[in-house]
Amino acid sequence: MGSAEAMVLISDQCEGYSCIIVIMADTWFTSDFHLGHFNIIRYCNRPFADTREMDEVIVDRLNASVKPNDTLYFLGDFCLGKHDNVAAYRNRLACQTIHFVDGNHDKTTRQLQHLFSSWSSLSEIHIGKQGIVLCHYAMKVWPNHSRGAWQLYGHSHGNLPDDPISLAMDVGVDSHDFRPWHFDEIQAVMKVKAEAKAAHIEKRNAALKSADTPGIRELL
Repeated sequence: MGSAEAMVLISDQCEGYSCIIVIMADTWFTSDFHLGHFNIIRYCNRPFADTREMDEVIVDRLNASVKPNDTLYFLGDFCLGKHDNVAAYRNRLACQTIHFVDGNHDKTTRQLQHLFSSWSSLSEIHIGKQGIVLCHYAMKVWPNHSRGAWQLYGHSHGNLPDDPISLAMDVGVDSHDFRPWHFDEIQAVMKVKAEAKAAHIEKRNAALKSADTPGIRELL
């Protein structure tokens, strides 16, 4: 996890959708800060006494990992409050390049899109040769999912059961000790998932090959 500066090319962008190619980067992903949102402590059983403690922990842990020249993809639900609150929270984040994917609690933040490097409701990016689809919400299928593309999401606060053979995962702070996910960490998780998926497909195909009757094939 070095401090390599990211180069980002936006090749296409239109109403809530962007396609971004990352050539080289120290790249991070996170979601669902809910800064200034007291009730989220109770809703998600977060281990904080109040929003001040919660905000400090989340911001400090982000800044300890994500350096000013790194690239951060934030997948929605940034904070509660008025325009001044949004701007103040953004100013506390050291990272200069933050690509924002809209969440369902971003009504005010949505009015201050200029504080972020890009804004979309769905993004397709490439880091090296790895395709990644970013959305606030988990998806059952996504572009190029059968070709190894990942899908990263938030919203679920670590409560959505993980599918061990789906190349999708929750990158919200509740699933990672209130820290952001580095690309390399996600890659390690996805490697295990891809191997499990390949084994599942191999087992399924072997069962289909050994099936003698159409009826058995249909059950498989």
